[in-house]
Amino acid sequence: MSKDLPAPIPRLTVITLGVRDIRASIAFYDALGFSRRLKVTGEAVAFFDTGGPVLGLFPWDQLADDTRLPDQPRPTTFRGVTLAWNCASREEVDTVLAFALCKGATLLKAAHETDYGGYSGYFADPDGHPWEVVVAPGIEVGDDRRVHLAE
Repeated sequence: MSKDLPAPIPRLTVITLGVRDIRASIAFYDALGFSRRLKVTGEAVAFFDTGGPVLGLFPWDQLADDTRLPDQPRPTTFRGVTLAWNCASREEVDTVLAFALCKGATLLKAAHETDYGGYSGYFADPDGHPWEVVVAPGIEVGDDRRVHLAE
């Protein structure tokens, strides 16, 4: 590859999660309040508007095949990735955690004070994908649902 190629504009556009039961996962993310788009895809793949990158759901084995990685053994331990739901207040963190749990999430870690001056807790979706629910100094969530980072 030539070193003279111009650098493309970097962007993170979609985060796709491999799921065991796409119908159940669609129902879970619908219940959390994410807005499903491109419903024409049926249950082959699902896309949700998050206010930032799109959240995609795809059957685990098909996603593994698409990446040319083995789908077995499926990890039962930490996978090195978390998703985050940034909030505007500590009260919102508590509300989001309680809401996710009543919709079928599993509590991984109760909300607590962080060593960096924030407040955070963790839940897992039905496939074990961990979500941090957090309010953190220097990170704001605007009315546009987008995260704004301090300089």
